[in-house]
Amino acid sequence: MRAEQFDGAGRKLLVPELLMLPTGVARGQAVLVDGGKFREVGPAAGLVAAHRDLEPVRLDGHLIMPGFVDAHHHLTQTFGKAQSFGQPSEIFKTIWEPLEHALDGESAYLSAKLAALEALRGGFTTVADAGTRAPVDVAVVARGTEEAGLRCVLSRIVSGGKGGEEHLGRWGAHPLIHPSLAVAVPEDATREVLKTTADLCREAGAVLQIHVNEHLASVERSLKSVGRRPVEYLHHIGVLGPHLLGAHATLLTPGEMKMLADSGAAISYNPVASAWKGNAVAHATMLAAMGVRFGTGTDGTRGDGFRLVDAAETAQRLAYGMAAGDSSCGAGRMWLEYATSLGADALGLGKVTGTIAAGMAADFLVVRTDVPEMTPSWDLEWELVRLANRDQITAVVVAGRLRLWKGWPLDWDGPALVAKAARVGPEVVRRAGLQRVEPGR
Repeated sequence: MRAEQFDGAGRKLLVPELLMLPTGVARGQAVLVDGGKFREVGPAAGLVAAHRDLEPVRLDGHLIMPGFVDAHHHLTQTFGKAQSFGQPSEIFKTIWEPLEHALDGESAYLSAKLAALEALRGGFTTVADAGTRAPVDVAVVARGTEEAGLRCVLSRIVSGGKGGEEHLGRWGAHPLIHPSLAVAVPEDATREVLKTTADLCREAGAVLQIHVNEHLASVERSLKSVGRRPVEYLHHIGVLGPHLLGAHATLLTPGEMKMLADSGAAISYNPVASAWKGNAVAHATMLAAMGVRFGTGTDGTRGDGFRLVDAAETAQRLAYGMAAGDSSCGAGRMWLEYATSLGADALGLGKVTGTIAAGMAADFLVVRTDVPEMTPSWDLEWELVRLANRDQITAVVVAGRLRLWKGWPLDWDGPALVAKAARVGPEVVRRAGLQRVEPGR
């Protein structure tokens, strides 16, 4: 197998040993990729016979699976990521706001492209950026992700009620940038702005991203400012709906869960963020049972899709499964679905990406399975959740184009970007003047 077999324009007939379909992992299947999309998916023998003009690319010992979808990211917080270690739960005032305010156009672009490279290396082909507080045009964030080749749901924060229509129109036809609007937390905007913004997103088919019920402090702040918990308040003013993507939602009452389910709103389940800086773990298995739409997100913690699904299952087991005697906690397939197809649905991209099927974007991973960690294989879906790692990802393809080969881009200089970030990042952090809590020092 060679990189050039995946790269370049034209039709490609890929014949992997294993193919992850909506019905599960299958053998003896093939995919025809053309024009950035999957054009045909079916039995390999039939596709090879139907396309004798194409040389099949045989991928023995490999799985083709949908790329991971990161339902919640902060692309301009990359330089300060490790600054969050060991900090109190609600650190946006001491870490994230100062960090982003210290960015200029060039450093914000560099942060976004570095985050995009990390995401691709971890098998993510799509990320949802929740909006930046940096005093820059979000076009620099778009440029960073586009150059890296990452599909991005790109938010603009519109808490002041301005710029929403312009942003949605500006990116509406872009092949990799999907516009979104954001309000950091409900109390950042007036009731009128929240309702107007929700209506804009509903009409445009875009998502409105809002952090909801993330920490005890955020719930109590909402109670003091508007008299209701965040999800309750959004329901009360008519903002909940299929267009809403609520981030975190770790502290939900049963009533709020029902509001989310009844309205069709989605959330991002961010288990690594809970482990690093949270008060609680979202009850994802309960939300799934109630029919609440959700995807798994990193919150910008670490861009590793396999470690994310492992964390998603482990967090449920530790927080809820053990107490209930639930030895499955959804099982392997559930977490892979919420990290791919159902994550795409939560971002409003369910008809675009996340699934290997005819007409969908060719966003996929080529994953090596003939490795000691997964031999012998008994249940590949569980094994991918519990045993797989990003070192097994041979190729990352987005919109039919090879973006990474064995962890690095072939059409631009990834190591040079990393070296530049190593110089610029510390200067941004120094300029930000971050306030860390370091007990015992």
